[in-house]
Amino acid sequence: MPAQHAPVKTLLLTGRQVKKLLEMQDVLGAVENAFRHKGMKKVQMPPKVYLFYDRYDGDLRTMPSYVEDEDVSAVKIVNVHPRNAEEHGLRTVMGLLVLVSPHTGAPLAIMDATHITDMRTGAASAIASKYMARPEPEALAIIGAGNQAKTQMLALSTQYGRFEEVRVYDIVPEKSKKISRQFRRVYGDRLGKVRSMNSAEAAVDGADIIVTVTSSRSPIVMDDWVKQGAHINCIGADAPGKQELSPAILRRARVIVDDWEQARHSGEINVPLSRGEISASDIDGEIGEVATGQKPGRLGESDVTVFCSTGLAIQDSLTAKIVWERAVKQKVGRMVQIVL
Repeated sequence: MPAQHAPVKTLLLTGRQVKKLLEMQDVLGAVENAFRHKGMKKVQMPPKVYLFYDRYDGDLRTMPSYVEDEDVSAVKIVNVHPRNAEEHGLRTVMGLLVLVSPHTGAPLAIMDATHITDMRTGAASAIASKYMARPEPEALAIIGAGNQAKTQMLALSTQYGRFEEVRVYDIVPEKSKKISRQFRRVYGDRLGKVRSMNSAEAAVDGADIIVTVTSSRSPIVMDDWVKQGAHINCIGADAPGKQELSPAILRRARVIVDDWEQARHSGEINVPLSRGEISASDIDGEIGEVATGQKPGRLGESDVTVFCSTGLAIQDSLTAKIVWERAVKQKVGRMVQIVL
């Protein structure tokens, strides 16, 4: 007779369930923890693997990781299809994550990772700003008014409490107006002025923190717009060929990436590196080195600092751990036997 095996029970969690279980304050801690573990070289995280659906203007990424000291392992698959909303009524980014037991390899949970991706991406900007921006920033500029702009605002307002001024610009004016109205309604007195701007230059001028969350393939923020002492979080350039900043900014700034291998192939630095407009010597380190004190985030008050985010699989796995633990404790989700 064939050997009898213990049943493998896997927890299934929907996007709505994940959303109810996760708070931004928790995600800030998980992302900072992820950066520190990477800085200490206590993670296994191969670079993202991409499939490109050129005929549909989309791509799919797979992102495995193992955070050794936390005993957490996961694999996320996530897409980016910029035309989804307009053509199909779907989100641009959707994700699915499998949380795996390092002890046995069994799937502990399968969960929607769309909200996890949104939240940890916003949190990465907030944690990078904590280490790299000047203290007590007053003016925030957000370039791009898609879904990610919302979690960028949530993360940065959670980190800092209040901004005196928030400026939003999108190439589609109605989108920036709509999200500005939403920010006023959601945050109220926690924000000062919230303004929809007519140009990227007007949004960036004088801003202390600048966040770029677009799918642009050519620079949309120019060097002479950025004031001394500003900090920039580059979020949108997360695949080969994408670019949001003028290379002159990168030559002038202190540049920190989240992961060198991913950044040089698919982050904000990928295009100017491939064209020889910047060199590897223009990159000052990884955010994990900054979070662990191995390197400074900024050297002086007048520094322009840039954080190039490609998104780390370890951010997903540590965030998913929080979701899973809470779901088990609160008896949320459905246990199924997927593996025979």
